[in-house]
Amino acid sequence: MLQRFGLALILLLFVTGCATFRIPSNLSAEILSSDDLELVEDGLPTYLLTMDGLVRTYPRNVRVLSTAAELNSAYAGVFMESEERQKRYSAKALDLATRAACREIRSLCDIREQRVSVAEQTIDGIDRERDAPMLYLLGSIWAGYIQAHSDDWNAVAQLPKAQRLLEQQVKLYPGYNHAMGELYLGVIASILPPALGGQPEVAREYFERAITLSRGRNLIVKVFYAQEYARLMFDQELHDDLLEQVLAADPSQGQLTLQNAYAQSLARELLATSNDYFF
Repeated sequence: MLQRFGLALILLLFVTGCATFRIPSNLSAEILSSDDLELVEDGLPTYLLTMDGLVRTYPRNVRVLSTAAELNSAYAGVFMESEERQKRYSAKALDLATRAACREIRSLCDIREQRVSVAEQTIDGIDRERDAPMLYLLGSIWAGYIQAHSDDWNAVAQLPKAQRLLEQQVKLYPGYNHAMGELYLGVIASILPPALGGQPEVAREYFERAITLSRGRNLIVKVFYAQEYARLMFDQELHDDLLEQVLAADPSQGQLTLQNAYAQSLARELLATSNDYFF
């Protein structure tokens, strides 16, 4: 369920990536402001190969590593249908994100090898607001990796680490990147139904907070609120209302336009299957 967050990562991809290439900022803004998903999809493979070359050239550059991690994760999650390729590219993304995090926050260098309890203490010790973007990068890409490897219990067992990274990010910098951290946490809390130990009300709080912090402009929040929470709780009224709000909204919200266009395409798919799901 987390793989569809990939397009959201493209927001950071173009912002940081265009700075890396010294491409004029108005080009970055134009891409993010586009509502042509097919055009963006067609152009991503070229950018992927370019970033691979830059990683080889600048293996210690945090911005290059971060951008490459975001692109590989986004491409694996949104555009790859092959499970084997999703696994391969999400693993590559996590390796790149870990390298970037290690360069910027030394205590995260061995976070993947640490026991969960130790890792949580390590993450809790990162208390500077300026570190929030890196916590988000590693936490969100790790969550995408876990989704792609959901058949591997060793990978799934690492979810508490990704969750704690995101929890620390939203604590240090609430609403960062249009409240995507809060959105990830809402999805994570929605994974299990209440009978199996899930926390749907915690999920609802995160989704509502994300809507507030993004001022309702980030339409993907309501889509996942419907897909992960409303469907989990079998609440068709909430489900359909959220999706109808998304479709009625103006997707043209500056540099959220690309992501909002994607959100509306997902909303149409979910509404089309609503009656079948809530039989």
